[in-house]
Amino acid sequence: MKIALAGQGAFGVKHLEALANIDGVDVISLAGGSAASTAEVAKTWNIPHWTTELAETLAIPEVEAVILATPTQLHASQAEQVMRAGKHVEIEIPIADDLSDAERLVHVQRETGVIAMGGHTRRFNPSHQWIHNRIVAGELKIQQMDVQTYFFRRTNTNALGKPRSWTDHLLWHHACHTVDLFQYQTGETASRAVGVKGPIHPQLGIAMDMGIVMKVPAGAICTLSLSFNNEGPFGTFFRYICDNGTYLARYDDLFDGNNNAIDLSGVAISMNGIELQDREFIAAIRENREPNASVAQCLTAMQTLDRIERDLERVCDVA
Repeated sequence: MKIALAGQGAFGVKHLEALANIDGVDVISLAGGSAASTAEVAKTWNIPHWTTELAETLAIPEVEAVILATPTQLHASQAEQVMRAGKHVEIEIPIADDLSDAERLVHVQRETGVIAMGGHTRRFNPSHQWIHNRIVAGELKIQQMDVQTYFFRRTNTNALGKPRSWTDHLLWHHACHTVDLFQYQTGETASRAVGVKGPIHPQLGIAMDMGIVMKVPAGAICTLSLSFNNEGPFGTFFRYICDNGTYLARYDDLFDGNNNAIDLSGVAISMNGIELQDREFIAAIRENREPNASVAQCLTAMQTLDRIERDLERVCDVA
C-alpha cells in the first residue's frame, strides 16, 4: 500500500517510525509546511517525493491513503480535500476544532465512501486496551477516571521543542483524548459535562489551565485537570478507579493501584499506541470496513467538547 504523510513535525515523525514497522506499506510522498524541514525529513526517511502543497501529493495516482499530522486548524479542510480526491484519510486528533466541521467530515465520508479515521491513540494504547478488554468481558466497571494532562508551554513549541506555527489548545486537542476515552471505555456519551478555565495567556491567546468534570448516565464520572503551566513530568496520566481494582495508565504502560506493573505483552502485536492506531487504519482499508475511531465514532467526543466549550463561555460571561 502506497500512502502519503502530511506534516513533517514531531508527530509526523512518530507516524513514520510506526509505519516502518508495518509490512507492505510504503510512504511515497511527504507534504509539509516548511520546505527546508520537509526536505530534511524526506531525506532522512528516504521518501521519494516531497512538497509543501497537499494538492500536489493528492495528484499522485499511486497514493491510496494520507495520514494528516498537520496543525489542528487545518485538519477539517485538509481531510475533506483528501476524501474528495478519493483517498482514504487518517486525521490526527482532533478531527476538527469545532463541531460543525466535524459534522461536515462525517457527511463527506458518507458521501465519498472512503475510509476516514481519527487519530484517537488512547483507544489503541495497550494500557487502555487491557482495561477495555476487561470491561467488555464484564470483569471491570469504572466508577471514576481521574486524569491529569500536564505540559510546560509558554511559547509555541512542539514535542521536540521546535518552533510551531500554530497555537495548541487544551480543550480541542488535549481534552479530546480523555473525553473520547472516557466515553469509549464506559460505552456511553456524557450526560453531564462542565468546565472551568484559568486566565488567557496575553501572547498565546489561550487558557493555560482548565478543569473538566463529566458523568455518564450509568453513573461513572471523570475529572480532568489540564495545564500548560506545569513544571514536572509531562504528559497525560490516568487513574481508573473501578469496582474491582484501581489502575494507573501512563501511555503504553499500566500499573495497579499499588504501582505494580501489569504485563501487557499479550494485549497487542506492538507496545506502541501510534503504531497500533496506524495498523488499524491500514487494516480497515485492506478489509474495506469501518475502523475503530472512524470519524463517525469520533463525533460524540466532538459533541461533548462543544458542550464543554459552551459551558466555559457561559461561566466566563457570568464571571
